[in-house]
Amino acid sequence: MILRFRLLHALLSLAGRLPLRTLHALGALVGRAYWRANGRERRVTEANLHLLQTRHGVESGQIRSRDVLAETGKSALEVAKVWSGRPGDALALVREVRGAEVFDAAIAAGKGVIVAAPHLGCWELLNYWLAARTPLAIVYRPPRNPHLEPFLVKARGALEVEQVRAEGSGVRTLYRRLNAGGVVGILPDQQPKQGEGQFAPFFGVEALTMVLVPRLAERTGATVVFAFAERLPDGEGFRIHVLPAPDGIADADLRVACTALNRGVEACVERAPLQYQWHYKRYSIRPDPDEPNPYARSR
Repeated sequence: MILRFRLLHALLSLAGRLPLRTLHALGALVGRAYWRANGRERRVTEANLHLLQTRHGVESGQIRSRDVLAETGKSALEVAKVWSGRPGDALALVREVRGAEVFDAAIAAGKGVIVAAPHLGCWELLNYWLAARTPLAIVYRPPRNPHLEPFLVKARGALEVEQVRAEGSGVRTLYRRLNAGGVVGILPDQQPKQGEGQFAPFFGVEALTMVLVPRLAERTGATVVFAFAERLPDGEGFRIHVLPAPDGIADADLRVACTALNRGVEACVERAPLQYQWHYKRYSIRPDPDEPNPYARSR
């Protein structure tokens, strides 16, 4: 098993030598193949878009699942460019930065910074961009396959990013780092386990939302910003976006704070809607146990 993942890392390194335009073209082909196969990814994507449109009138009609999955395929293959072991080459793909002053001001405040980075665009490249500017810790959820974890840690470690498990000791590490004025990166749109989160609207639909970001912000006084790396067309590279957090994200009322957290994610997604992880079962846990699972037909 370990040998298999070493081989995978070697293949990623080789694939990383291909031009980004080639990787994106291949990824789009893979994504469209998934769409034509009408598998789980397409069915979940369409269930999410249908849920947003029919329940709350969100304008998702212009977002086609075929185009979403093409972007998903690009996302899967472009990590070869980021994880190739040559950070300078990966960072050279950043063509533009919007909102750098927001990040610089957060750093200058000296209270610690929480970077909320949704599953949007190329979040692995965003890690590199952040780590090139400041010492960084990122939170990750261990994969179900324990043999995969060393591979992921190695692939993400080219810039000596501190990788913190999303568990008790890891959370204590985050508090220490923020209290010392450090920077941590967290994916804010993963659904927590039943009983561990707070329901709050996400694109108008109640979603079980993580409370880690609001609690860290409230208890440490750290500044929260949102960020993502937008994929540019035709393999041209990426555009980094940094946005200020909505008001209320550090509110002691978790309903208020998690609503603000989700609004921050929405603000990012609205800038590049096709590049979001619409194939993720974000609404599988419902506030009313009698409410039907929107993905019942998507398995």
